[in-house]
Amino acid sequence: MQVLNRPGGAMHYCIDGPANAPAVVFANSLGTDLRLWDAVLAQMPQIRAIRFDKRGHGLSDDSEAFSIDDLADDAAALIEHLGLGPVVFVGLSIGGMIAQALAARRPDLVRAAVLSNTAVRMGNAEGWAQRIAAVENQGIASIADTIMERWFAPPFRATPELAAWRNMVTRTSAAGYAAACRTLAATDLTLTTRLLDLPVLVIAGDQDGSSPADLVRGTADLIPGADFHIIPDAGHLPCVEQPAAFAAILKPFVQEHCQ
Repeated sequence: MQVLNRPGGAMHYCIDGPANAPAVVFANSLGTDLRLWDAVLAQMPQIRAIRFDKRGHGLSDDSEAFSIDDLADDAAALIEHLGLGPVVFVGLSIGGMIAQALAARRPDLVRAAVLSNTAVRMGNAEGWAQRIAAVENQGIASIADTIMERWFAPPFRATPELAAWRNMVTRTSAAGYAAACRTLAATDLTLTTRLLDLPVLVIAGDQDGSSPADLVRGTADLIPGADFHIIPDAGHLPCVEQPAAFAAILKPFVQEHCQ
């Protein structure tokens, strides 16, 4: 187990791949831990992959109210702790918002960014308030089936693997999940993301019920020179449903920007 102590508590992380390989940092979505990337990393043994559990998720500590800037600072501290940077930073959903905030706050640490199934602003205050209330009053299990419908296309939801992802969500700390929802409700990165000046790859799933492809495309359109891809037959977590397609898009981007 590898842990970095942060103001928000213990931050769990892991490193895979050769020490001299290109460093790529991965940030997870709401309700998942660093295992989110297992299937993609199996197809990319040539990188040095750094993954971490954000506050309130996986094996990291719970934390009281935090901002997207706090999460970006956690990522920056990890990169500096490991003596890395600049890195390629890959983030999905709230992880993609961390990527945007980090690239804006610490451009010295990010050489290129991959924004998957994310946007400058996700959801609305009313929707997040309803979700927070459900989690705090009835537990995450009360919304787990709805989350699965938003996350995955129907063919994947018919597989036995779905149970593991549902379990991952329901075993997330309710306090950590609700705190992350409050962060998402309060975050609008429009002003800083449109000023980003680095290579950016943006990925969407054509069946994403949480961040529809048109929403993701809107963020890509804000960033000068951003490259946009839609993965067919994929919902909110294309790295899970379509890992080969995800890796096929990611590999040339990493190779180009780690020369």
